[in-house]
Amino acid sequence: MTWFFFSGLQGFPCGPAVKTPSFQCRVVDLIPESSPKVRLVRGPHRCEGRVEVERNGEWGTVCDDGWNMKDVEVVCRELDCGAAIGTPTGNLYKPLADEKQKIFIQEVNCSGTEDQLINCDQLEDVYDCSHSEDAGAICEKPPPKVRLVSGPHRCEGRVEVKRNREWGTVCDDGWNMKDVEVVCRELDCGVAKGMPTGNLYKPLANEKQKIFIKKVNCSGTEDQLINCDQLEDGLVYVFSLLPHSLLLDKQSPNKDSELGAPFCGKEIVRLVGGPGRCKGRLEVKHQEQWGTVCKAGWNLSAAKVVCRQLGCGKATLTKKCCNKDTQGEGLIWLSSVSCSGQEENLHYCLSGLEGNNNCTHDEDTWVECEDPFELRLVNGDTSCSGRLEVLHKGIWGSVCDDGWGTKEEQVVCRQLGCRRPIFVPAKLRRKFAPGDGRIWLDDVHCKGQEQSLEQCQHRSWGYHDCNHKEDVVVFCSGKPCRLNPWGLAWREAKKQVPDI
Repeated sequence: MTWFFFSGLQGFPCGPAVKTPSFQCRVVDLIPESSPKVRLVRGPHRCEGRVEVERNGEWGTVCDDGWNMKDVEVVCRELDCGAAIGTPTGNLYKPLADEKQKIFIQEVNCSGTEDQLINCDQLEDVYDCSHSEDAGAICEKPPPKVRLVSGPHRCEGRVEVKRNREWGTVCDDGWNMKDVEVVCRELDCGVAKGMPTGNLYKPLANEKQKIFIKKVNCSGTEDQLINCDQLEDGLVYVFSLLPHSLLLDKQSPNKDSELGAPFCGKEIVRLVGGPGRCKGRLEVKHQEQWGTVCKAGWNLSAAKVVCRQLGCGKATLTKKCCNKDTQGEGLIWLSSVSCSGQEENLHYCLSGLEGNNNCTHDEDTWVECEDPFELRLVNGDTSCSGRLEVLHKGIWGSVCDDGWGTKEEQVVCRQLGCRRPIFVPAKLRRKFAPGDGRIWLDDVHCKGQEQSLEQCQHRSWGYHDCNHKEDVVVFCSGKPCRLNPWGLAWREAKKQVPDI
């Protein structure tokens, strides 16, 4: 959208050839990207589907008369997709267009070099076409519009996003693990691991590089960062009361506050040779090769970092060396590792230079962590509702509801990958059959921001003053319910809790 301003601070519909004796028009681009007037619908992604064009706020289809690869090339270019691949019939994409939807174009004739479909020769007087002849298009799926740069691999680094074929950075205002989860998902990396400052990755962004996004707010479930709520680094316009003038002041965030860069779950640390993934000989990956870690300088703080990085429980054994059967071979990458215990990743701990040490494999480090903290909701209709159980020492047990509230439920729903908690009356919660066996946790207290229930305060494992009538039941919004977990209570629940 383009607005025209004059110095009296009122909009005025003037252009290059329109002036008044007292005012001079100035053109200001408020939105750098205009929305495409074409889209592909009902396909597996935004770059494949039935072709629709926009006219006066209404979307209509395009007849396939004369439709060919040159026309598809233009559509792909306008949508910022990849190369044109095919011209399938629009009927391939279900459901078909509604019979009431208009057909805006009878025939298109593009040279293939146009930037927009609207620039091609068109016959808009539709006289002989029905929705059975709707045009379709297949373009290559576009590369992600986010990337991580200057890190050790493509799944770690400073965050950059693409706008109009240009890459810019993201400010770290409000940046959190939910935003990192979306970046990792979009880049097809693993689980989100951390969000250190972007300044960690050298060289820093050039001062001339733009900062495109001032603040991001993701729910954590989006497939692309562009789908999250965003405050883009816009222009603040200051209008002067002096004649013939318009002042623009661009306020940019400080480069020092560039976005904390995500760690995604590309494997760079592992424990091997043990009874499970949380016990074994420590190995790290450097220059695409795995090597061991010398125990010189190794302590509990370093073991805590490894256990956290692997998503395991707390560190339980740190000083043990490998025996003859579990020793490594080949490279010994690290020695004299020094951690505070707070690092998200072993990469941030101090150590000797990679491969520069006098260690032998008799000194390979062995680490043991508790099994990962796991929880689940059982006897509900979906994995996002039911009686809460946690796993400890290989045994599932329930959680007592003493002190339990909304903040605790928020943590459970987040850890399970569900959405927000749903309020359900106590009468309906009691319809769930109580558990049996162990009651593992009692007096759980969370702040609501924790990523795992394990990070909340609670009594020691197995210590409680409860019975199974006090078992915690949690409902999160997630997959739609299909069955009736309460029998006769279900209709009543739907009336009282419409979100279920």
